Amino acid sequence: MVGVARDSWQIEQKGIDWVGEAERHSSPPSLFWPWTAANFSFFTVAYGVFVVGLGLNPWQGALAVVIGLAVSYPVVGLVARAGTLGGAPTMTLSRAAFGHHGNKLPTFFVYLSLVGWETVSVTLGVLATRTILERIDPELNNTPMVILGFVITAGLVMLIAIYGYDVILRVQKWITLAVAIAVVGYLLIIIPELDFSTSTGTGGVALLIGGVTLVIANGIGWTPGGADYSRYTAGSAKSVIWWTAIGGATAPAILMLFGVLLTAGNPQLAAAAAADPIGAFAVALPTWFLIPFLLATILSVIAGAVFNLYSSGLNLLALGLKIPRWVAVAIDGVLMVIGGIYLVFIAPSFFAPVQSFLIVIGVVTAAWSAIFVTDMFLHRKNGYDKDALYDPAGKYGAFNPAGVVSIVVAIVVGLGLVTSADANIRTILGYWLTPAAEAGSVGASNIGVAVAFVIGAALYGLLSTTLLRPADRSG
Repeated sequence: MVGVARDSWQIEQKGIDWVGEAERHSSPPSLFWPWTAANFSFFTVAYGVFVVGLGLNPWQGALAVVIGLAVSYPVVGLVARAGTLGGAPTMTLSRAAFGHHGNKLPTFFVYLSLVGWETVSVTLGVLATRTILERIDPELNNTPMVILGFVITAGLVMLIAIYGYDVILRVQKWITLAVAIAVVGYLLIIIPELDFSTSTGTGGVALLIGGVTLVIANGIGWTPGGADYSRYTAGSAKSVIWWTAIGGATAPAILMLFGVLLTAGNPQLAAAAAADPIGAFAVALPTWFLIPFLLATILSVIAGAVFNLYSSGLNLLALGLKIPRWVAVAIDGVLMVIGGIYLVFIAPSFFAPVQSFLIVIGVVTAAWSAIFVTDMFLHRKNGYDKDALYDPAGKYGAFNPAGVVSIVVAIVVGLGLVTSADANIRTILGYWLTPAAEAGSVGASNIGVAVAFVIGAALYGLLSTTLLRPADRSG
């Protein structure tokens, strides 16, 4: 198959195929736009609110945001580096660490996380639409308009993701600029209305760790898409790392810190954001700004959902389905719509299941990311073998016991050290914790995310270089 000509608006035909040097027509700075657009959302503002809502004061919340972003997005950049080394999507390159069939386990988990993220993104847009329409006309039955907004948003997400890489890069750049203008307008309107006279308490170290963990879970959740965009990029590996990391972290740094500021100036915001993480920010807006706010919201959730939907389609192919990439995207789009319908029209709460999803997926992606990056530095100094990535009989093998054992152990240990705000999910987590620890500082910290990362890296480093060393160590 061939890639898409850069000056055309055609559906990308390449799936998880190898991208040759002649097809790498993007430069490292071009990575800034898709990564920024994916995070330039008012939901990212809500993250700052959620961090403080754990029980931190604003200064602690700001510190948690800075530390969490500084830890997580360079990891995303390191995964993007693998795209330039290997010329294939992330979860295809992951076969080198886990084996051709062994890689299906982490790919399945990552696939679920991406479908979850795209569902959350579309849901946020619908919830915000409902809130804003009710604000504009409380007496009007807005259900038909909410449904129409849901259909349009989901349809645009699927259409852009189906077109693929080049169209996504073009669209994301303009979405970033449009949303940035709306965000600046929002800041100018809201900041003068905030009241910082209310005194706030101080959370303990465990709550601070919990805030850092929540931010890390958000950032590291993007690692499975790291190489999906950089595989088309020509340039130095160092540039790819930093343009990805900077593009990914810039919007969250600004918006999460603004969320912390909002919570300090409007403490009631945290409770409102738990029910509607974007619509809550519209409450204090003047009526004339509601429509621009709504349009910016829809654009931002489209940008985030497109990013995840594109990658989830590639992951479906990496699982072994022999279908065109655009068909895989369409399948995932249907799942996104079904999940969105549940969260908008059926689920009694939004925040509890989403927070639980973030923590659980955070453990899984932390374990996988640690193993992937460790494998890249230990064994892929000369790049990846093209043929071996697509052949279970190749030198990467059908199963790499070092990778499979490491991720299973890291996930099992990590999930036993986290808790959940959702009562239904809480029962299957935290099994290493005593009731006192679960209710206390250890449970509040959700330290299992960090533990999963450390165990994944350390165990894979040990097993892959000693007892269960793969036959190939150089690509």
